[in-house]
Amino acid sequence: MKNKVYIANPIPKYVEEYIGKYCEYQIWNGDSKITRDKLLENVKDVDGLIVFGHKIDEELLSVAPKLKVVSNLSVGYDNFNIEEMKKRGVVGTNTPYVLDDTVADLIFALILSTSRRVVELDKYVRQGKWKKDIERTHFGLDVHGATLGIIGMGNIGEAIATRGKFGFGMDILYHNRTRKPQAEKELGAKYCSLEEVLRKSDFIVLMTPLTEDTKELIGYKEFDMMKDTAIFINGSRGQTVNEEALINALNNKKIFGAGLDVFYKEPVDVNNPLLKMDNVVVLPHIGSATGKTRDEMAMLAAENMVKALKGEMPPTMVKEFKKE
Repeated sequence: MKNKVYIANPIPKYVEEYIGKYCEYQIWNGDSKITRDKLLENVKDVDGLIVFGHKIDEELLSVAPKLKVVSNLSVGYDNFNIEEMKKRGVVGTNTPYVLDDTVADLIFALILSTSRRVVELDKYVRQGKWKKDIERTHFGLDVHGATLGIIGMGNIGEAIATRGKFGFGMDILYHNRTRKPQAEKELGAKYCSLEEVLRKSDFIVLMTPLTEDTKELIGYKEFDMMKDTAIFINGSRGQTVNEEALINALNNKKIFGAGLDVFYKEPVDVNNPLLKMDNVVVLPHIGSATGKTRDEMAMLAAENMVKALKGEMPPTMVKEFKKE
């Protein structure tokens, strides 16, 4: 008898067919994201769940007593209540590696568009304001040869550092829970305290996972440490930054600008002051959003779920669920 699974997001047909070989499944193919109520209704009798973003908490686990595996369609898993899942014998998986280069590309898009004021000057031209040579007040900042500081030197952080080092001749500083000897050797990356990264970097890229330790890691004190010519890039999670402190830093020209793919509340409130600032480039959390990468993530999520339900080790089980 096949295991029952629920797929809470649309996925490519070939991935759906792969799951169908091993599992009896239902899939959400609505035009909008599945609601919490509908998700709870559909997981009551399932063994496996593929999901993106929804909280896997005591409420959901209580209505899904047969659940054995939750396969996250993302590298982050801050939506997992890990202790509650472990208590109930539910394992969690994620989709790292396949999105590293895609996210790193986007981070550099934010670095370049913010430093050279691409979005701001695009509007300037479209609004018919380009009547003569631009003034110095519209000049941007150089990326090549600058100092790139990375907070959170995981796989994506290393991919960003590689682009900075070999694409733009940047000096690389990083802060991480553990040192990265290979990055230090191959990229000349220098391990630093958080304060040193903040004080010395021209571009500060935040790529930490969201945990209790990293929530609002960057606040008023941290923005005060940055150069007034620094650009802050957040490609991690919105809640790793105190958004009021960021707004204050930008309003008071404590930093030059910011590039944001994530916000404290998502979707972002249309009245958020960040949306009205010319020195901020904003995106709707699209780090991994290319067709090729999202399809590869879906396939990895499916393989994780199928392997776990067969009693085998999933390719990318979240480390907290691995037995010592």
